[in-house]
Amino acid sequence: MCGFVGFTRRGGLQPPADEVIKAMSSKIAHRGPDGEGHFITDAIALGFRRLSFLDLEHGEQPMHSADGTLTIVFNGEIYNFNQLREGLEAKGHAFKTTSDTEVLLALYIEHGAEMLNMLRGMFAFAIYDHRDDSIFAARDYFGIKPFYYGIFDDQLIFASEIKAMMPHPAFVKQINHAALGAYLSFQYSVLDETFFKGVFKLPAGHFMRYKDGEVKLTRYWQADFTPKDAPLDDIVNKIDDVMADSIAAHQVSDVEIGSFLSSGVDSSLIAACFNGKKTFTVGFDYAGYNEIDYAAELSAEKGLENHAKLITTEEYWQVLPKIQYHMDEPLADPAAVALYFVSQTARGHVKGVLSGEGADELFGGYNIYKEPLSLRPIRVLPRFIRRFLGKVAAKLPNFKGKNFLIRAAMDVEERFIGNAKIFSDDEKRSILKNVQGPTTQEVTRPYYDKIKHYDDITKMQYLDLHLWLVGDILLKADKMTMAHSLEGRVPLLDREVFAVAAQIPTKYRTNKKATKYAFRLAAARHLAPKWAEKRKLGFPVPIRVWLKQDDYYGIVKVALQSPAAQEFFNTEALTALLDAHKAGKADNSRKIWTVYMFLLWHKEFFAE
Repeated sequence: MCGFVGFTRRGGLQPPADEVIKAMSSKIAHRGPDGEGHFITDAIALGFRRLSFLDLEHGEQPMHSADGTLTIVFNGEIYNFNQLREGLEAKGHAFKTTSDTEVLLALYIEHGAEMLNMLRGMFAFAIYDHRDDSIFAARDYFGIKPFYYGIFDDQLIFASEIKAMMPHPAFVKQINHAALGAYLSFQYSVLDETFFKGVFKLPAGHFMRYKDGEVKLTRYWQADFTPKDAPLDDIVNKIDDVMADSIAAHQVSDVEIGSFLSSGVDSSLIAACFNGKKTFTVGFDYAGYNEIDYAAELSAEKGLENHAKLITTEEYWQVLPKIQYHMDEPLADPAAVALYFVSQTARGHVKGVLSGEGADELFGGYNIYKEPLSLRPIRVLPRFIRRFLGKVAAKLPNFKGKNFLIRAAMDVEERFIGNAKIFSDDEKRSILKNVQGPTTQEVTRPYYDKIKHYDDITKMQYLDLHLWLVGDILLKADKMTMAHSLEGRVPLLDREVFAVAAQIPTKYRTNKKATKYAFRLAAARHLAPKWAEKRKLGFPVPIRVWLKQDDYYGIVKVALQSPAAQEFFNTEALTALLDAHKAGKADNSRKIWTVYMFLLWHKEFFAE
């Protein structure tokens, strides 16, 4: 796990290129404290920070091909690199190191872009070709590793984190207002263009070619669900086998690997099956928001050493600005703080951890996926009748079942934009001074248009897999672990695991009995029912309670009335939301939190 920076060169730079590339790479020193490398020619400058896991004495980057025609910077891990290396050696390739980076170079020489379909792992990398002054860059299938790029003053600038692009003299720091509008609905940066105007994310499952000042993106892999009928026992056997294989593959390392552990079935299964010795857990010093005892009990049962951190309310609030700095873009997911502290705890003992991200999107784990089942009694009615009932319900005073009728009247494409839906498009118009960017349905429509043949549950999974997973779950996992120079590995987000998950019939993913139904049956072979059957909870955070308390209410109110807030928002409307929440008239906690996180981020990157 590492970090890289780079830029193409057009004439001289002031300050000189070596100073610029060093300043850029220093911004991501947290991603790689074990080493630093630079490579500069008249056409390209590359920088690298290393967190070493394989071939500790060698494997330095930037790395060059044997003939000197290619240079690579690479962030990630390729878990099948030894098998790939054997095949390359059979074709005459010789290797100087035992690193996966050198294997990537040889694969590109042998197969070009087709190499990407051979990889098992997480990766973001850029290969510079000295022969034609071009760049080939790629990001892994699910978007586990980040890759940012932009063209400024006819120069391509790219990096593992946006903050590392900023020292370049051509970089222009401007807010992308379209990103703010979308963020207020999704709670994360959902557009390809980031909050920094002109800075883009290389999408998951894509590669990029840069030549003669032009960027061309190509999708090389697509995550599609292809359910096939099969006996439940066969499905459970396949899940059990592929998870064991993936967990083992994700432990390939020359240093110790631990495991994150909450009380959920995902991390519990990984901890129960991995061959490490240490697990790491966090909880909050607030009644009902602490699952440390669950993790400690499972660890003791499996003979593991559990290290736990109890996060105080004061610690939580104090670290919020630092969270937004490390995220690069505003994120309103309160669980980011828990990941920050559990990563900090783990880094005191190991350099890498296994984590359970991806199980819900692949195997149908979110509770909201049960909604199509609960709405079925109304959904069987003709569409015009459902629409009529929904319109009538919307006009009536609040009554039990009102929201049920309203949501049942809508198609899934209208009611579901992902696991978070904070502000509606109408609500955004009431609080924003300048509404820009696409509506929520304009963001989701391209995905829904590809999957009209899916059932509603699978549509919801597909959307989360392509938006929520990469934009929220994986991004905070990468940024919060790397903030502490910790490598996070996600064995559930493996191509072989997805190949099994994609074929599971919907009824064995989400049904009235349970979410992740088949997955839980597989986990039950390794876990007691207490963990295998536990309802999804995640990292619960009591922000709803905090925002009613005078001290935290006061802190947020000052922010909502600040000059920065006045630049973007109708502050009277924001204050009204906060006051209504404090008075108990409405639960506006997620709306308030989303705006507050944006303001903290803005202060970190744009305060004078």
